[in-house]
Amino acid sequence: MTDRTSQRRRRIDGFALFWGAPSFLWQGVFFLAPLIVLVAMSFWVVRNFRLTPDFVFGNWERMLTRDYFWAGYGYTFQLALLVALLASLIAFPVAHYLAFRARPGIRRLAIFLLITPFFTSYLVRIYSWKIILSTEGVLNVMFGWLGLGPFGMIDNAFGAVVGYLTLCLPLVIIIQVFALSAVGRALIGAAHNLGAPPLRTTLTVTIPAARIGLILAATFAFILSFGDYVSPTYLGGGTPPTMSILVVDQTKSGNHWPRASVVAVTMVLTLVTVLFAALFAAYGRPGKKT
Repeated sequence: MTDRTSQRRRRIDGFALFWGAPSFLWQGVFFLAPLIVLVAMSFWVVRNFRLTPDFVFGNWERMLTRDYFWAGYGYTFQLALLVALLASLIAFPVAHYLAFRARPGIRRLAIFLLITPFFTSYLVRIYSWKIILSTEGVLNVMFGWLGLGPFGMIDNAFGAVVGYLTLCLPLVIIIQVFALSAVGRALIGAAHNLGAPPLRTTLTVTIPAARIGLILAATFAFILSFGDYVSPTYLGGGTPPTMSILVVDQTKSGNHWPRASVVAVTMVLTLVTVLFAALFAAYGRPGKKT
């Protein structure tokens, strides 16, 4: 019996490996291999504007000892963290309504409308915001009718945050809807039967039960914002520069791809660290019941 069981497990493992191979191959070719090249390139040098393979630490030393690098890193991290918080707070009431109050038809329509923006160009949406938020844009014209403004809403952090929210808010709402929809109605009903008011039920029952989805939604918002180039460039004005802008600046400055690779590798390490921290916060230690 033991031999038959082990043989069956080997067949199952082989079957799973066969169907999982394309995914592993895809990740290896289009993620792992470019990442290895990126790390290797951070140790190369540029001589006479030509990229030359080498193994020196000068690029890392130069970038990690520059104030503008750490200023850009801190600014990017703060904006991404702010967007993750804002997106989560803005999305939660909408997701809560769709998950618990809306009729199925309304919920399906809302999910469709939330997915629709991803079929349009993100760059076009950002340019649309420039028309709305500019000094002579729609909002400032309306404020002018009230005797207010004009307000500077682009070429600053506010404009960048608006662009980031345009990118990630629909996705955050969708993830939160799915997370809240999985919460057992019996738990909420029990809380109401015990006399808990709606707000307390939400804080002590609904949010803890949907913790994993809510954390992952915020993590997606952080990751998308941290690596975005379009919003800080066209709505944020590019000053102070974010990490993505620093990558472009380094490639334009003497074609210095190795220094740009240092910035890119730092971004990847940051995102991996944040992702693992979020997974730990969502699922806890391995083997621990959540």
